[in-house]
Amino acid sequence: MCYYPSMKSKKEQDKISELLTRGVDKIYPTKELLEEVLRSGKKLRLYQGFDPTGTQLHIGHMVGFRKHRQWQDLGHEVIFLIGDGTGEAGDPTGKKKTRERFFTSEELRENAKGYLDQASKIVRFDGPNPIKVLYNGDWLNKLTKTEILNIAEHFSVQQLIERDMFQERLKNKETINLREFLYPLLQAYDSVAMDVDLELGGSDQTFNMLAGRMLMKAMKNKEKFVMTTPLLTDSKGVKIGKSEGNVIGLTDPAPELFGKIMSLPDDSIIPMFTLLTDVPIEEIQKFDLKKDAMVLKKKVASLLVEQLHDEASAKSAEEAFANTFQKKEIPDEMEEIKAKAGELLSEVLVKNKILPSKSEWRRLVEGGGVHDLEKNSTVTDQNIKISENLTLKIGKKRFVRILFK
Repeated sequence: MCYYPSMKSKKEQDKISELLTRGVDKIYPTKELLEEVLRSGKKLRLYQGFDPTGTQLHIGHMVGFRKHRQWQDLGHEVIFLIGDGTGEAGDPTGKKKTRERFFTSEELRENAKGYLDQASKIVRFDGPNPIKVLYNGDWLNKLTKTEILNIAEHFSVQQLIERDMFQERLKNKETINLREFLYPLLQAYDSVAMDVDLELGGSDQTFNMLAGRMLMKAMKNKEKFVMTTPLLTDSKGVKIGKSEGNVIGLTDPAPELFGKIMSLPDDSIIPMFTLLTDVPIEEIQKFDLKKDAMVLKKKVASLLVEQLHDEASAKSAEEAFANTFQKKEIPDEMEEIKAKAGELLSEVLVKNKILPSKSEWRRLVEGGGVHDLEKNSTVTDQNIKISENLTLKIGKKRFVRILFK
């Protein structure tokens, strides 16, 4: 553990409170114990690992990066760990099936080449208290047979197979590859190799991080803290990230970044404000999504573009969006139909012969083919009921305005 002179200013104490609460899911063993350590003035060594199975970092990573920056600004030693060693094993987290192929160390190092430039949008790799960059292949690739066995003896098959995704695979008679089965052991050893005081990661990584906490206790008799952060998800609880096909990259051009954020469901707005901006929580709690969804989505899109680019780019991107989509997408003349409060939208469209059947409605919704042009969002609820005026684009060419009465 490294130490810096204790700072007792009220401002730092407030920053410690924010560090331990906003954008935090859980803290192990307890928040109270970690807070006691931090308020004593001790500075910790901590890390988060990123397996470079893709070349692009996305706004889902911002949740952790912003937490990195908080730790960094408070003077702690932060390690940005590139998992070219763990990446070879293939993290099974969230995977319903074994990967079709596994990455080589060379492929992973190649993928990671742009990571620092992308992450530097949020964290500092130079200047005061820079974040350190390490590669876990540097120690994992050098482990001997005896060392691997010594790590493995601290785990049981029962412990590892308890994971939700493994239980689901067993139930569905899907393969559990021994290579990915051993992944938690490799990640756990990262903590030992770097002798860290805390590991940071998304809540989906809890199992792997707690494995590291257990191994640290067994091999170094040291209590390691674990801080999990919430996942940035869409309305269906699906991660907004690289593996789900809805990537919003940290280095996307400003107009593209703005447009991608505007295309997210309305119920992504509050999580984005909470996890990706500095807007006070008290202000966020007063937001009215039913009344101000479009305004709020524009605001959070602007804040994120400003954070990842600059203020001028944010203003330009918002203007481009308004001119390209809001003004040009909605035709001056379109079909208009009336509907009563509480009616199913599907039934209204079929009754007025906009669509031939409810099955066609289901097909369009499942395929992302129905868009609310006023909110610039995709309709995902097949059972949506009429509660306000709607301007819809159905398929590629049909437009309809539904008047609420």
